[in-house]
Amino acid sequence: MIREERLKLIRQLEELRGSTVICYITGERENVNTRIAPDVIPVFYRHLEQSEKRDKIELFLYTRGGDVLTPWRLVHLIREYTGHFNVLVPFRASSAGTLLCLGANEIVMTKMGELGPIDPSVVNAFNPQDPVNPAARVPVNVEDVYSYLALAREKGGLNSDTALAQAFTLLAERIHPLALGNVHRNYLLIRSLAYKMLRLRCNYCEPEKLKSIVDNLTEKLYAHNHMVSRREAVEEIGLHISVPSGEEESLLWELYKGYTEELKFDEPFNPIDILQGNQNEFEVAGGIVESAFGLDAFTYRGIVERTDYPDKEGTNVNIMQQGWKTVI
Repeated sequence: MIREERLKLIRQLEELRGSTVICYITGERENVNTRIAPDVIPVFYRHLEQSEKRDKIELFLYTRGGDVLTPWRLVHLIREYTGHFNVLVPFRASSAGTLLCLGANEIVMTKMGELGPIDPSVVNAFNPQDPVNPAARVPVNVEDVYSYLALAREKGGLNSDTALAQAFTLLAERIHPLALGNVHRNYLLIRSLAYKMLRLRCNYCEPEKLKSIVDNLTEKLYAHNHMVSRREAVEEIGLHISVPSGEEESLLWELYKGYTEELKFDEPFNPIDILQGNQNEFEVAGGIVESAFGLDAFTYRGIVERTDYPDKEGTNVNIMQQGWKTVI
């Protein structure tokens, strides 16, 4: 779907909802996927500075997640421009995307809308080495560590301090103690961020209610890929979710499909497919920030070249540059 068609949908949404809409899509196309990251903050600043109607700013969001600190900075930036900030969730707003939603006045979810757990996986120099790729480290999920200790207590019957110490020692023999320390620090961080996000829109809420929401989005959701529907978000998590009108729902879904077409979610990117002759340059988009005021794309620029080996033809792909690029 070309920009003019998407822009028409954006303006229809703005008219229906009386808001300014900014779209943020982190793509999931194989080989050029993107995630929520701090480098998007200046991109949003450009769009927000150009916005005129600021009574209500709405973020149309699709993401599988990313950096957990970026939502905090992004929400605070948007709130510099408006007193009413909403997130529109046509489909997935997972992990860091869910954390971002917690800082909104309203979370507007379609029937297909999904949130997810906010427990992160952490990687640092002390994580276990990846047996497949010695240069890489295996991510350690925060809730997996705490679930192991809960398993030892609840199912293994290890209730004494000595027995639990032995269980922890066994874990520390396999995962470096500093990696475990990083896990605990991230456990405290994600809970603190979630609580602060909720306070932005619910300062009057009872602390116990906020704690319950945070608990439900962390240790009470046992799989990081768990999909939280809007019904579960309301009835089990305790979030306040807004339901779009039928016309709004249709526009949200049509706009989402437009972005999946533009970023080719279902088509793996293989530079070899564009190779003509011995060498080709390529540029491909992996994410989008778009509003009525402009279009920015996270782009990968590189070179694919044919290489000759004694027994077969081969190819070499070099990514020369990646980052946000202002298109309009």
